[in-house]
Amino acid sequence: MTADGGRNVPDRAVVQAAAEAAESVIFSRYDRGDVRDFDVTISFEDRILEVDVYLDASRGDPDRVADDAALAARSAADDLLT
Repeated sequence: MTADGGRNVPDRAVVQAAAEAAESVIFSRYDRGDVRDFDVTISFEDRILEVDVYLDASRGDPDRVADDAALAARSAADDLLT
């Protein structure tokens, strides 16, 4: 049995779902005009997911939102793989 419960989920689908989840969190908390810059880097190789989220926003706590976005990305990947 594979790590994804026997389903062969393409790596690209895992990366895409994770990235979309991270961006969704960012833009659910900030208007686009409040975000100066952001970067979501996702890699999925040898069944290992790495997530890095950078966020520069004009208000609030961008570090907290970046952490929440990374958690959402991991969760979305887990949902596909389990």
